[in-house]
Amino acid sequence: MRPEELYLADIVEAAEAIARFLEDVARATFLGNDLLRSAVLQKLSVIGEAAARLSSEFTACHPEVEWADIVAFRNIAVHAYFNVDWSIVWVAATQDAPALSEQIMRILRAEYPDEQPGDGERNGPA
Repeated sequence: MRPEELYLADIVEAAEAIARFLEDVARATFLGNDLLRSAVLQKLSVIGEAAARLSSEFTACHPEVEWADIVAFRNIAVHAYFNVDWSIVWVAATQDAPALSEQIMRILRAEYPDEQPGDGERNGPA
C-alpha cells in the first residue's frame, strides 16, 4: 500500500498546480476558457482521489479536514461532468484548494517533520 504521506503530497502538489493555472486569471476568464476549466477540474479530481485513498484511521485522526466533502466533489466531477457548476469549481479552486493545502501542510509538518512534499519517490511536477 502506498504511504499516506504520498497521498498528502499529491494533494498539496495538485493545489499548487491549480494556483499556478489560475495566477492572474479572473473568474470570467476561467468560466470562458474550456482548457483552463478542464485542467483545474482534473487537479481537483486528483485531490479528491488522493483523499479517497487515505485510510479511515488516518482521516479520523484529522477531523478538521472535510474528507467526505472532498471525495464527494471528486465523484461529482468525474461521474456527473456534464452537470458541473463551474462557479462552484471556481470557489473550490480559488478558496477551498488553497485552504486545504495549508491544512495538509500542517498535517505533514506534524506527522512527518523530517520530510517535505516531493521528497522520496515524487520528484517531478504534479
